[in-house]
Amino acid sequence: MTLFQILGILVVASPAVLVAVLGMTTVSGWPMSERATHRWTFGAVGIGLAASIAVLVMMLTSGDRALPLDAGQWVSIPEEEFHFHVKFLFDWLSVPFVILTFLLCGTIGAFANRYLHREPGYQRFSMCYALFMLGMVVSSLAGTIEVLFCGWELVGLSSALLVAFFHERVAPVRNGQWVWSVYRISDAAFLIAALALHHLTGEGDFDLMMGAGPWPEGVAALTPDQALFVGSLLLIAAMGKSALVPFSGWLPRAMEGPTPSSAVFYGALSVHLGAFLLLRVSPILERSAILSAAVMVVGFLTAVTAAASARVQTDIKSSLAYASLTQVGVIVAEIGLGLRVIPLIHIIGHACLRSLQLLRAPSLLRDYHTLENAIGGHLPHRTTWWSAWLPSEWRTRLYRLSLDRFSLDGWLETIVVRPFVAMFQWCDRAERRWTDLLAGGRSRESDDVPTHETVVEELKL
Repeated sequence: MTLFQILGILVVASPAVLVAVLGMTTVSGWPMSERATHRWTFGAVGIGLAASIAVLVMMLTSGDRALPLDAGQWVSIPEEEFHFHVKFLFDWLSVPFVILTFLLCGTIGAFANRYLHREPGYQRFSMCYALFMLGMVVSSLAGTIEVLFCGWELVGLSSALLVAFFHERVAPVRNGQWVWSVYRISDAAFLIAALALHHLTGEGDFDLMMGAGPWPEGVAALTPDQALFVGSLLLIAAMGKSALVPFSGWLPRAMEGPTPSSAVFYGALSVHLGAFLLLRVSPILERSAILSAAVMVVGFLTAVTAAASARVQTDIKSSLAYASLTQVGVIVAEIGLGLRVIPLIHIIGHACLRSLQLLRAPSLLRDYHTLENAIGGHLPHRTTWWSAWLPSEWRTRLYRLSLDRFSLDGWLETIVVRPFVAMFQWCDRAERRWTDLLAGGRSRESDDVPTHETVVEELKL
């Protein structure tokens, strides 16, 4: 157990130390060179990967299927029956996922060292990359729902920052804000589910919530109605994080970031984090047939819409993003059907394949044109599966619908964004009337600042 504790601490501490070193050097105004940054990153990934593989070997030789690493209670409020328990769990679900995290982060880190060479934001990219790796490790090994939420937030923050990496342009900033807004919906559902679990079971520990048996054999200590309520909130959280229907619109927007971040985030790890959450809380899904059916339907709809959208995209990164989303939908549908080990294997294989494809994307088109020039003509294009039996009118409609990405962004804006904006505007008007009444006139200095439209009208006059 002493050896396991040392190895477990190394797995968690290696990315945390990398974040601390990069953060302190950046804040101090003396950022490290690219070579030093790469060495620190390679060292953190190497130590974490070696320690996690050693833990896996130890579990295989000893026969243990779950090894907890308890860091104690950091916050305890007896009157409110609330405590923040920091615990990491090494089992058959978390250990393969954390090994996959270190392996892909190390590969893409080596690629980014050359791809972003002399990029002005290299240090900023490295910091967000380190935050993402720490968030993925914490999420993978979380033994309580509070620790999982902390890692979940780190992944979301680093992802949104890297979507808006090229902040000198308008489109990346807007898309980064869109991604962050969708994550807020997902995180709100996750937080409500965590509070509900604390209220219903009195604990946030996965061992106590999911039963005494190791994953995936645990039985949730919830009634079917309670499982349906909590599981529905967790499903919404997974839908937002993994870009499932109807939140699929943020995935192509995320391609505005650098290619290394697109590969590790939206092709390999971050896009699978929602499916990982569903696997972690799979005993809750098994308590409600309605919830399992809902998970299966969401996965199936996501796979169908993403497969149709992937075939009509005009750029390779968006096409790969929707192809990745197709497989994520299939994985979620497998989880809804009651499978556990097969979705985990599917995640590992798909993450490795999609990382390779996205890293290969920058040079693929050049090689494609070189091949066409060599053969003196265009390469044959494969026809779509519906062109053989669908009528022409239906093919046109399906093509337009797929090209418009099934108008999911428009539906989301109508259902979610506009009601919130209308509510905030009403609150702003109510506050303005109250403060104007108390001040006896205009109560905001911003009211006296001319707007852009006013300035334009004055210039015209």
